[in-house]
Amino acid sequence: MPRRKGAPEVNAGSMADIAFLLLIFFLVTTTIETDAGLDRMLPPMEPPENQEDVVIKQKNIFTVNINRNGQLLVEDELMDLKKLRAAAVAFLDNGADGSCNYCKGRKDPQSSDNPEKAIISLKNDRETKYSTYITVQNELVGAYNELRDREAQRLYGRDFTEMESKYLNPETPSAERDDLKEKVERIQKMYPQKLSEAETTSS
Repeated sequence: MPRRKGAPEVNAGSMADIAFLLLIFFLVTTTIETDAGLDRMLPPMEPPENQEDVVIKQKNIFTVNINRNGQLLVEDELMDLKKLRAAAVAFLDNGADGSCNYCKGRKDPQSSDNPEKAIISLKNDRETKYSTYITVQNELVGAYNELRDREAQRLYGRDFTEMESKYLNPETPSAERDDLKEKVERIQKMYPQKLSEAETTSS
């Protein structure tokens, strides 16, 4: 009888190369999700020596409180979320002391003196829903962006948010970023974002 041939051998010499190529492929094509943080300036760990206490007038503080049920108490009055941005804009743009020549507010003597002194104080209950807190915060940041967009359109004919986005984009050419830097910083100085999430000393 003829002898039966054994099973053919599989050439596994290139399996390591194939596995290595697959590994590289997945590393290059896989996207890793990252949690988006909140852009906030944190205070230093230790306060500077000989720092004097800054007295802030109560009229320069716009208080926003969120209770456990998601209700807004703005300046000690219940307010609908849809009205929050307009109320914040009116406060920031009030210009009571007349030093702000670009403010278009009512110049109410009971409201903020100027954008430099205006502070928005946001507080919430321990049981406030995270989604509600973020929604309220977005409306307050939106108030700053609305005023900044207005002034950027007046001075440069374009939105501040578009300029800031392009300035922060690392792919933007350096010459264009240098030009945008001065414009972005100028608008930020006109309406500095002072959104406090801590207790504010008032008088």
